Amino acid sequence: MKKKPILEERIGRALLDRGWDLALAESCTGGLIGFRITAVPGSSGYFRGGVVAYENRVKERLLGVRPATLRLHGAVSAETAVEMARGARRLFGATVALSVTGVAGPDGGSDARPVGLVYASACAGRKKVVTEKRFTGGRERVRRRAADMALELLLSLIEDHG
Repeated sequence: MKKKPILEERIGRALLDRGWDLALAESCTGGLIGFRITAVPGSSGYFRGGVVAYENRVKERLLGVRPATLRLHGAVSAETAVEMARGARRLFGATVALSVTGVAGPDGGSDARPVGLVYASACAGRKKVVTEKRFTGGRERVRRRAADMALELLLSLIEDHG
């Protein structure tokens, strides 16, 4: 029986088929998405690079997230996720970019932004998509689920856009 391609392999194939390249901006996943993308042989043919932007100043300085966005909406928001993705795309000169921001826990949650709240955004050309999910479980489970959610969003954008 033939092995079903994993999500990262499907993304790589879709990017190569379109001649696109990818940039990442990660916060709560701490580089997990970049790790998964680069685990695929040949990923250097489409992966430009990524930023792990944990601190708000890094989001502002490297990714161009506006201070007003962080002040009004917070680091864990759809608005910040969109600006992170656009910033990564610009920073690396990539065709498509993916970002993720959230509260992995066990600390850092609030009533407004509980542990497990995650936003992901992907952009290509003028098209952008953003999604919000709330995950349960410990820190590592939230991080893994956030990476899965973000990669699924990316694949959906690539397939819909191409």
